[in-house]
Amino acid sequence: QVQLAESGGGVVQAGGSLRLSCAHSGRALNNVTLGWFRQVPGRERDFVATINWIGYTYYLDSVKGRFTISRDNAKNTLYLQMNNLKPEDTAIYYCAAAYGSGPYASPDRYDYWGQGTRVTVSS
Repeated sequence: QVQLAESGGGVVQAGGSLRLSCAHSGRALNNVTLGWFRQVPGRERDFVATINWIGYTYYLDSVKGRFTISRDNAKNTLYLQMNNLKPEDTAIYYCAAAYGSGPYASPDRYDYWGQGTRVTVSS
């Protein structure tokens, strides 16, 4: 089993920044791909960014150049640095873990999920 816990969400004005963290515990995460997804109530969960065990990254086009995904394997923590935030980035953000070398953009590929952290960007 793998447990994931997000933190760092909040309310920010457009153009501002937030850094989300995801602490993971349980089974060792060798050869595990980690990802960030987001969901607006009433809509499907959308891919945001992913990073595999060796640090290869892949992003949703609309966040490229604004968001940066990273992982600290020694601290068992995944990060999402979000800069120049826009109102359309408002959502609940989830971290997820998938066994395999990745990268994976489909939520169906992920085995474990956190509870989510809310991000609200005001205009």
